[in-house]
Amino acid sequence: MLAKLTDQNRITLPLSVTEALGPVEYFEITVEGGQVILTPVKIQRSDAVREKLAELNITEQDVADAVAWAREGSSI
Repeated sequence: MLAKLTDQNRITLPLSVTEALGPVEYFEITVEGGQVILTPVKIQRSDAVREKLAELNITEQDVADAVAWAREGSSI
């Protein structure tokens, strides 16, 4: 199968490919040995939160400390 790269850097995947994959909205893109590899990815909110926490260098212990601080004096 061939897919053409347009002037706007877009590629349309053939219908047979999208049907075989099922409902996919996002792909992880890697380049290996001159080949472009598209891997279907399901984006989940928790992944986005974890990614942002990693960007900010916030650790699990930081989160636990923040929760403990927020609960101080609470009736929970």
